[in-house]
Amino acid sequence: MIDFRYHLVSLIAVFLAVALGIVIGTTQLNGPLTDNLQGQVTALQEDKRSLEDQTQLLQTQLDDVGRFEEAVGPSLVDGTLAGRSVVLVVAGGEVEAEVVEGLTALLGSAGSTVTGTIRLTDAYADEATADTLETFLSGPGVPLSVSQPESDDPGAAVASVLAQVLMVPGVGAVDAGTAPSAADTATVLAGLEELEVLSRDTTSVSAADFAVVLTTGAVGGEDAEARTTALVQLATALDEEGSGAVVAGDLAANGDGGLVSALRGDSAATGVVSTVDNVTTAAGRISTVLALAAEGRGTSGEYGVGEDTQPVPPPAS
Repeated sequence: MIDFRYHLVSLIAVFLAVALGIVIGTTQLNGPLTDNLQGQVTALQEDKRSLEDQTQLLQTQLDDVGRFEEAVGPSLVDGTLAGRSVVLVVAGGEVEAEVVEGLTALLGSAGSTVTGTIRLTDAYADEATADTLETFLSGPGVPLSVSQPESDDPGAAVASVLAQVLMVPGVGAVDAGTAPSAADTATVLAGLEELEVLSRDTTSVSAADFAVVLTTGAVGGEDAEARTTALVQLATALDEEGSGAVVAGDLAANGDGGLVSALRGDSAATGVVSTVDNVTTAAGRISTVLALAAEGRGTSGEYGVGEDTQPVPPPAS
């Protein structure tokens, strides 16, 4: 007969066997498993260092290209806008100062005169200020020399008034080459500045042959779509009133909600207004100046690095 002592000894033997198996198994597996994991970690660290080296090399090459473009830019655009004038319109406060300054310097190298810079605020084409703006545009604050806009659309109306005081009528207009009076331009800008629709970055702003609208990223605000439409109307009006207009922004401006993207998606606008999607680079600023020169020859296009862009036309020989 099997007694209790026999069962106890059997159970102890079983547990000892299991424990011994675990110890032996762990000992056998720990070495290869640890070595394998350590090897993977080492390989990943080497890959990381290699990618960092490649990134640094590419950044160095990119910086070299940028410095080269900065260096050759003045020569490439030399004389392409000789005797012409350009007004800058900054749409939004996020456009970097170095972009505005770099473009202004390059326009000087091209032989043109920058007649001033205005900056549109978030109140431009804001529905909350539409009634006040409409009252101003139809009131005595707008000089008699400025034709009253026929449209009831506040965006189209303010675009029309701004274009009339900021642009020198281009070829084909009845009054081609006759600039609006400096007093009329100052009066309208002062009125819109009083409404906080825009501000002036320069002490004086006068009419010009060409306009560059600078933008960055997506147009913000709850009424972003309406504001984008108003900015497209402004760019188109500036182009039609003068000798041409270019809307220049960064790559983000060519994305969802961006002004460059909106223009490129508007078949009517893109046929007359040129766009550049890399104005934050030296190459983009060169393209912007050459695009203005092309506008003067009646050619509009989509330039930069985005999809379906084309090489900017070379200067006329």
